[in-house]
Order: sequence, then C-alpha cells, then structure tokens
Amino acid sequence: MRIGVVFPQTEIGSSGVDLQNYGQSVEKMGFRHILAYEHVVGADPTVHKGWTGAYDLHSTFHEPMVMFGYLAAVTTTIELVTGVVVLPQRQTALVAKQAAEIDLLSDGRLRLGVGVGWNRVEYEALGEDFTNRGRRAAEQIDVLRRLWTEESFTYEGQYHRITGAGLAPRPLQRPIPVWLGGNSVLALERVGRLADGWFPQVVPGPELDKALQTVERAAGAAGRDPSTIGMEGQVAWNGEVNQVIDGIGEWVAAGASHIAVNTMDVGLGTLDEHLDVLHRVAEQVPELVG
Repeated sequence: MRIGVVFPQTEIGSSGVDLQNYGQSVEKMGFRHILAYEHVVGADPTVHKGWTGAYDLHSTFHEPMVMFGYLAAVTTTIELVTGVVVLPQRQTALVAKQAAEIDLLSDGRLRLGVGVGWNRVEYEALGEDFTNRGRRAAEQIDVLRRLWTEESFTYEGQYHRITGAGLAPRPLQRPIPVWLGGNSVLALERVGRLADGWFPQVVPGPELDKALQTVERAAGAAGRDPSTIGMEGQVAWNGEVNQVIDGIGEWVAAGASHIAVNTMDVGLGTLDEHLDVLHRVAEQVPELVG
C-alpha cells in the first residue's frame, strides 16, 4: 500500500518557492507520491453562458510536465503522478518525449496517468477533435509504449503515422507505467485491456464493485491477469483524522494498491494549512505512509 497526496494546485498559488516547499514537505512526512490534475485552458463563463464545468479560466492549474521537471530537481524519493493528463488533446510523440525526460530527471519516479477529458472548449483551443478522443487514446497508449521501449520503429495506425523514428534519450522505466482515469463503461474496458492501473471516480461500495467487475472482464478477455492492474483511491479531508484513517481502511479492503489524501476544495486557504493537515494524517498512519 502506497499513500500519497493530491497536489492542491487550485489553492496553492503560483510561487515556485511554495511548490518546492510543498514537495519537500510531503516527501519528508513520508508520503509516497504527489498526484497532480491538469487543465491547459479554462472556459470564460461570460462567453460560455450557463457554464457548469468543474473549473473555469480563473482556476489555477500548473502544467504537470513542466512542474514535475521542477519537482524532480528538488525532491529525491517521492513518485510524481499525473492524475490525469488529457491525452487526446496532446500530440502523442511530444507526451512521450516529455514523460521520458521527467522519468530521467527524477531517476524513474514518473507514473503517467492519462484520460480523455470532458471539456470541448479545451479541445478546441488545442486544435484536437473531441468526438473521437476515446478511440484515439487507445492508439496513443500503444504509440507511447513503443516510443519508450524501441530505439526505432515504424507505425501505421488510424491516427498515427511514424516512419523509422525514435526517442533519445529514452526513459529509465521502459515502459513508464500508464494509468487511466474515467468512469464510463468504455473507459473501464480500456483500463482492463490496456492500463497498468486506474483511478476510480467512485468510493468503495456497490458502484466500485460494479466498475471492478467491468475492468476484470475486459482484462480477462484481453488475456491479462486483473490482479496485476493497480488501483488508486482517494480520501478527502473533512476535518477529522479518524475519517481519513477510516477511508484509507475502506480502500485497503477494496483492494487498492495506492491511495491519495485530497485536501482540495475543503476550505483550506494557505499552503501551511494544507501541510498542517497532511502532517496530522502522517502522524496517525506512519506504518502506511513511511
């Protein structure tokens, strides 16, 4: 069991000093990984009338590939996890190159979480097709792994064409672990077929059990052992350390390999407040965190 944290980037500001302080502090506490969300641009609600998205142009998101390159230099052991990069709105070969670089700079500490996203405005801004994002994502994962593991290869797919090309340098991890997000049936089936692990978007209980069954069926149909697919749950801070401990226990019982403690969107206003909460959690679960 590996216990990490969700990077509270919408509430932590844009100071490089604060980013360094956060990364070094949670590493010192014993947490095993930092999970960061991503969004490239946000929609302007004054233009997109009736906007109901979870974020908008006022929501602060650090670019995870650049940020992890920075954190790789100021930390030594903590794993760096994207949770998730919206893969189909990015060029596949460029993602492979950026991920390989982070993996090298961090001595093999990258776990690449990817998903297909939900924001048409963001896809439009990046010049990518929103309507075929799921189909493209599956092919992208194949291309990523080949770029990371093969010196040179040629690829003719539905969405990619690569002729006698390769990355240099390639990553330390060959391939870098690819984890998937999403909660639709199609997304869960992709997890079973393709992923090294996944990020459920439900809590332990009947919905998670149903999702696990979908993942397991898809893995079996693909000739994979479902027990080799990792699973990362989240436990949100609600003001009580005991509640976090109970939440961790529920995810352990559900079979999670990783858990992230999430302090976002719970009323914490400063970096110190986030770190104080995480310190309190770490003190209570040293056998899981350390």
